[in-house]
Amino acid sequence: MLADELDDVIGVDPHRDQHAVAVVEVRSGLVVFEAVVSADGGGYREALELAERHASGRRAFAVEGTGSFGAGLTRYLSGHDEQVFEVSRLRRERRSGGKTDALDAIRAARSVLTEKPPAVPRAAGEREGLRALLAAREGAVRARTAAFCQLRDLIVTAPEPLRSELRQLKRAQRLARPDGGPA
Repeated sequence: MLADELDDVIGVDPHRDQHAVAVVEVRSGLVVFEAVVSADGGGYREALELAERHASGRRAFAVEGTGSFGAGLTRYLSGHDEQVFEVSRLRRERRSGGKTDALDAIRAARSVLTEKPPAVPRAAGEREGLRALLAAREGAVRARTAAFCQLRDLIVTAPEPLRSELRQLKRAQRLARPDGGPA
């Protein structure tokens, strides 16, 4: 069990501009330290320094959103041989005190202690490159589909002589007519 392997878990609730960080002592579940760091290289360095200062024993980071706002911090920590676990988006419990980033960081830290086994962030490098390539392709396919739909809609609303002429053409023939004249 992970609780037997660690002394502290550092939970992180990442956002675009800053990350909430909370150090939780594993055995007692008590919050040892809370802070907010900037979401840049200096903030990543500060988060690691805080961990070294307040969680000097066996530790791991629990980062929510390792593929989005937490990606930079995750890469930084992994590059410094820190153990990082991925925390799925936590169900927000609305209480009279409301939701805070500090509470989310604490929940992230505690959540990895209940998961069997906790998730490890996906590897970067080729896998990350492939993910980016697939995302770009998906965007291009959507843009292409939207363009075809727009062309079809323009043909539907075109004046009758032009509509009759274009309706008979296949899609490739329609696209081959840059000047709008006969193919």
